[in-house]
Amino acid sequence: MTGLRDAAEPRAVISGVGQSEVGRQVDRSGLQLTLDAVLAAIADAGLEVDDVDGLAMFPGGGAANLPGYANGNLYEVQDALGLRTTWRQGQVEGMSLPFYAPAMAVAAGQARHVVVYRTVKEGSAAKGAGGRPAYGSTKPVAEGPLAWLLPVGMLSPVCQVAPYAMRYMHDFGVTREQLAWIPVTQRAHAALNPAAVYRDPLTVDDYLASRMISTPMCLYDCDVPVDGATAIVVSTVDAVADLRSPVRIEAMAGVVDGRPSWDQWEDMSRVGHATGEALWARTDLRPADVDVAQLYDGFTIEVVWWLEALGFCGVGEAGAFVEGGTRIGLDGELPLNTWGGQLSGGRLHAAFGHTAEAVRQLRGEAGDRQVDGAEVAAVTNVGGFEAGAALLTRW
Repeated sequence: MTGLRDAAEPRAVISGVGQSEVGRQVDRSGLQLTLDAVLAAIADAGLEVDDVDGLAMFPGGGAANLPGYANGNLYEVQDALGLRTTWRQGQVEGMSLPFYAPAMAVAAGQARHVVVYRTVKEGSAAKGAGGRPAYGSTKPVAEGPLAWLLPVGMLSPVCQVAPYAMRYMHDFGVTREQLAWIPVTQRAHAALNPAAVYRDPLTVDDYLASRMISTPMCLYDCDVPVDGATAIVVSTVDAVADLRSPVRIEAMAGVVDGRPSWDQWEDMSRVGHATGEALWARTDLRPADVDVAQLYDGFTIEVVWWLEALGFCGVGEAGAFVEGGTRIGLDGELPLNTWGGQLSGGRLHAAFGHTAEAVRQLRGEAGDRQVDGAEVAAVTNVGGFEAGAALLTRW
């Protein structure tokens, strides 16, 4: 790590990942799913429940969130597991990756083993009476960033992100036929993942024939609401002798260099670039060293942002980079979202599914979708003013 004295990253490792059952509708409560994932992650790390002294949820829960958006109350989880903690945090969404704050905590000596989890019941919420409400429709008053979004009908993230996709395609001549290869390739990867929600083949023609959600973004540009939980254990590097198979955190970054609002971002065709620059400044590794990329894909345009922001291709070149799927396939130069991503694997959100897959790939535990010799993985979260990125490496 170049010239970074006392950096947090060398003092923390990802020691375990665990997931509950994931499905469009799972007949278990949010708390039950959370406990399933947390216990699986602790066992994966080679630890016992009593070893855990830090607990975090991402994002924090509360009435402000949509139905199904955040489950597994922090207090209930701690009580159910009988944990005695020295550090806790109900994180909120923003630029960071889910393991960002836990890594800081163990690096500062506040805890030795922190579990951070994310649980969603969005699949059940979407199938409930009346369906899942649009994000902005639950707000009695349009305030903060929503004051500019709600009056023009931008009630959900797809409406907020679609103008970015339209502007990008206009500026660089990128076509829907090119972008289709992102969900098509990820579906092929999902076919090799028994836990993926959608595993049937998807073609470019299927993509082009699907219904439009918010122009130019169609059904297959959007992630899939599911029920499920993911947990990650972050441990102090001093404990590696007690861990089953730790993964290094090589570098982390999250930069907000513009106005913190989707409708006020200064350059709609360049998103996340400051975070990419900050990430590479914290390591001697370069984009060509990355063996597998788990890039946040709430919408396909977010994958485009990250391909360019992290320097895997030039600005405006992502369409050509993904076209045909060869370069982003399992045998390509940059295998992309090898678990199927959120577009086919399910919306586990906030890079939790992406991080879990990165860890499995670096350990060589990804089964039929394993990328040979994977030693460096890139992981990202969201984009724009909520951008976070990290590099993970094999121990």
